[in-house]
Amino acid sequence: MTGERDAFERRLEAAVRGYVEAAPTEIDAVRLAHSLATDVPRARRLVALPGWRLPSLGFAWILVVAALVTMLGMGLFVAGALRDVHLLPVSPTPGPTHGTLPAVVASPVATTPAPSAPASPSPSPSPSPTPSPTPSSLPAATAGAPQPTPVVSSPIGVVIPSSWAHDQPRFRDALTAAGYGAQILLSSDTATEKAAVETLIRRGIRVLILTPQDGAAAATAAQEARAAGVKVIADDRLILDTAAVDYLVSFDPVAVGAAQARYLIDRAGATKGNNLYLYAGAASDDNSFLFLEGAWEKIQPRIADGTFVIRNSSVAVALQDSPTLTRDQQGRIIGQITTDWDANTARYLAQSDLIAAPAGARGTVFILAPNDTTARAIADVFAADRDVRTYFVTGQDADRASIQYVIDGRQDMTVFKDPRTRVKDVVAAAVAFLKGGTPAATTTSNNGTIDVPSTAIDPVTVTRDNVQAALIDTGFYLASDFTGSWPGKR
Repeated sequence: MTGERDAFERRLEAAVRGYVEAAPTEIDAVRLAHSLATDVPRARRLVALPGWRLPSLGFAWILVVAALVTMLGMGLFVAGALRDVHLLPVSPTPGPTHGTLPAVVASPVATTPAPSAPASPSPSPSPSPTPSPTPSSLPAATAGAPQPTPVVSSPIGVVIPSSWAHDQPRFRDALTAAGYGAQILLSSDTATEKAAVETLIRRGIRVLILTPQDGAAAATAAQEARAAGVKVIADDRLILDTAAVDYLVSFDPVAVGAAQARYLIDRAGATKGNNLYLYAGAASDDNSFLFLEGAWEKIQPRIADGTFVIRNSSVAVALQDSPTLTRDQQGRIIGQITTDWDANTARYLAQSDLIAAPAGARGTVFILAPNDTTARAIADVFAADRDVRTYFVTGQDADRASIQYVIDGRQDMTVFKDPRTRVKDVVAAAVAFLKGGTPAATTTSNNGTIDVPSTAIDPVTVTRDNVQAALIDTGFYLASDFTGSWPGKR
């Protein structure tokens, strides 16, 4: 009997060892139940007890063995569970972090002013209010982790849209001629614009020249500059809803709209019932309202007397007896006719207008297009409609592509706003502030908070008849930039 008991204990020890070895990975409940069902009952046969005590002691022995095995299994299960518990690492104490700023495209900063050759005629079109992607050829600097502040070479900083990159050499030449280096950053949207302004503030500028992507959104950047003691000059576009604007240099936007409307009026002459299609720039640009204001004041009397019939704006039709429009009324009209300064938007809008227009709304049409980019897109749509016999379309900016359209008879006019004049006047205003003076103002422009002292430059209307005198003889373009012929070509 002793030998059998020893054999049983060895078997039990081997079974327990097997469970111990299995514990690191899992406890097999099926095996445990099977073992209890097969091995434990054998204990009754292996334990020698008097017969009169066998039922009681045998039952007790079974309970003892079952309790031991159960306790052993629970212990192994707990050991396995604890093995799988992974304590989370303690995070280090957070320290100061630096947020990553949007990429800012920047021109090289000159270390010392140096004379430069006179600016050659611009091979690229004059600036259009339409934002476009940042040119890949321009060097990019991303503001992120703390960087050493560069040596300041100029107390004047310039931030312009990336679509106006062709103004960089003009600003550089004008600043150099005034005795200052160039700090010119390009913005692709309002976020990079704000980042660019903050970069220039850290560099210690004293005057900021800013052409805003969005007049209202630029208020925050202007306020940061003002808080740092920097004078703020709005270039071409007004910064809205803030007192942190010291000066504005722009072409008279009301005069631009008036020139466009005057051209259409002259072409219509004494005829009546002429189809009129109205288009506007972006609602985020204050100039869009001013262009419409100038155009409306000129053309509204000719709408009221029946010379023109508005075909694509129910709001404008409802207001056609109003000689002047409030800002809210202008906004409602722009909401129906906005191109957002985008060619594709303008093209889709023109297509939609022609689809919705009855047959009598085609024939001869007069189109008030806000700028050259949208004018070309709209002109292409109307030219492709077989029911449109003749169209007259306005423009603005004297883009090279549109001058070719004017020469070819596909666009009728454009308003030339010579950027060389604007840049020269902006830099002169900045120098006046640096010297402790105040630049002379010819007018004021209300930005919703204050009347901003302003210089308003008169634009020039360009048609095929004066392309030579207005653009080529003045050196803005070369005759070789265009094909075909035009009056006075040399």
